[in-house]
Amino acid sequence: MTRIVFIARLVVYALFFAAIVGPHVLSLRYGRGRLAGRLPMLLHRLFLWLFSVRVTQSGTPPEVGEPALVLSNHVSWLDIVVLGSLRPLSFVAKSEIAGWPVIGTFARLQRTVFIDRARRGATATVNSMIGERLSAGELVVLFAEGTTGDGLRLLPFRSSLVGAAREALAEGTGGLARIRLQPLALAYTGRAGLPLTRIERPEVAWYGDMELAPHLDLFARRGPIDLQVVWGAPIAFEPGTDRKAATAQAEAAVRQSLRHAIAGRPTAGNGARMAEAAERESGREGADVSAPGVAAV
Repeated sequence: MTRIVFIARLVVYALFFAAIVGPHVLSLRYGRGRLAGRLPMLLHRLFLWLFSVRVTQSGTPPEVGEPALVLSNHVSWLDIVVLGSLRPLSFVAKSEIAGWPVIGTFARLQRTVFIDRARRGATATVNSMIGERLSAGELVVLFAEGTTGDGLRLLPFRSSLVGAAREALAEGTGGLARIRLQPLALAYTGRAGLPLTRIERPEVAWYGDMELAPHLDLFARRGPIDLQVVWGAPIAFEPGTDRKAATAQAEAAVRQSLRHAIAGRPTAGNGARMAEAAERESGREGADVSAPGVAAV
């Protein structure tokens, strides 16, 4: 994509954003729940179309209106746009993100729950907020690694915020007997129609001490991006469920899905087999998911 084409598409997106942000803010303020959920989806879908990000879904996503705490890996700022384009949902993120350019705006549009990691007691407060949303039937996405990675190596999932599922059950207002923990894998697999190589990974993944502006420039100048969103087999979280064990099971399921997606093996239609494999793998240390035959967590 040439710089002129990129600027032209950016202008189109900015005009659409300016037209939609006002109604979205009003819908949030006056409780128009359906409109507040749909407007960000339109915005994100336009972004993906303008900048040639091709998304494929597979697996077993929650039913429309079914509350779920989604435990996902995290690769890039683009994750927010991709997931936000699929259905109405919200995110959990560290409080610093609220002030970041571009990313912070996307996050606020999605009614993100921000957590101040420096404040004692923040986890309990955020768990209560997430629990309220789950008990209201919402879909909440938690990037369970706590940071972004290169898309090949999955970092250990943190279990502290998974306690929000128990908070939702304690709310009791929705008569919920269990909460769906939903493993979800984001696999960036291709660029310009070809498999994504290790050398090209930094053009897509945004992690470590990478600066945002150069990364956006690379994103704009290269070819289309292919991305797979794999919904794993759901995990039932009940009042007696062990939070850490459930988190480990979700982590193993995401790692298994990533390995299959990056290796080019089909993931749809084999949820039961993958769930069994994930259970066998939960509790072991992680490894590079791009390498077939390497032990995974």
